[in-house]
Amino acid sequence: MGRKCQLTGKTANNAFAISHSHRRTKKVQEANLQWKRIWWPQGNRWVRLRLSTKAIKTLDKLGLQAMAKQAGIDLNRL
Repeated sequence: MGRKCQLTGKTANNAFAISHSHRRTKKVQEANLQWKRIWWPQGNRWVRLRLSTKAIKTLDKLGLQAMAKQAGIDLNRL
């Protein structure tokens, strides 16, 4: 599995690193991904997901079941 958030689908971004003399070199801006164990009450078990920090904040607001439904993920398979 690549560096991709499992709920939001966030991936890396291509960008330029610009020096003081305004020289441009290519760089990759990786998503801030964390492995997170989340309690899933409907399944009565822990689910381990690789999430972006933005997704972790949204998860606190919406809940795991709602976010998984939006992303089209079957939590029983994880």
